[in-house]
Amino acid sequence: MGRLQRTLSNISEETGTDNGRVGIVAGAIEYPNQPALVGRSSLRTGSDHVRAFVADPIYEIVASHEPNLLVDRYAGEQFEESAVERTREMSEWADALVIGPGLVDADEDAVREAIDTVEIPTVVDALAIEPALEADLSNAVLTPSSKEDDAIQEKYGSLETFTTETDAVITLTGDVDEIVADGERELNETGTSALTVAGTGDTMAGIIASLLGQGMERYEAAELGAWILGKSGELATAEYGPGVLATDVIDCIPNTIR
Repeated sequence: MGRLQRTLSNISEETGTDNGRVGIVAGAIEYPNQPALVGRSSLRTGSDHVRAFVADPIYEIVASHEPNLLVDRYAGEQFEESAVERTREMSEWADALVIGPGLVDADEDAVREAIDTVEIPTVVDALAIEPALEADLSNAVLTPSSKEDDAIQEKYGSLETFTTETDAVITLTGDVDEIVADGERELNETGTSALTVAGTGDTMAGIIASLLGQGMERYEAAELGAWILGKSGELATAEYGPGVLATDVIDCIPNTIR
């Protein structure tokens, strides 16, 4: 844990410098809050600017949810081909991208194309994971839950083989978070059972994206991101008990880093 603590110390000492920009493609009518959770966790991890790119029907919800979040919109109710070019443009502004949280009924070809199009480090989460398996993932961190890795297992046989063949990094969330990279698996040491509450997967994606945007390598960002989420969950649980919420965990991130 000494190495991770040194990395945390470096983050804390860099306050006031350029801490990066994060772009987010997320949310749908059924899940309008996911972009705000991802964005808030990135901001709390230290990102200077975070922009969400969302479907037009949820634009006002997301824009009013978190005043520190920049919000843009695409036409229609689902992410589709017409939004890919705008995603690429956002990626030219950003230092890291998140795609997938709450992205219900997105066109799978459009998701795949968007991931192939962007050149910055990308966190692929939730509903974007399965279509992403046909994309170039050599610059990606995937953040499936233990219920979302079936497509990877079916296609590659194991997460270890997947990371070896694609050069992707995985942070697998569950009772114990696991980091898989280059055919190796490592367990995260922090966490609490309260982290099963809804929204903590979105929180993980936002934390890792922020660390990527601050210049960390993918494996280091995945490992430290899991550690930060787990420790923030411990702090939030100590304060709120069994009623802890994802937003409570997010608001504990600065204390974890400090």
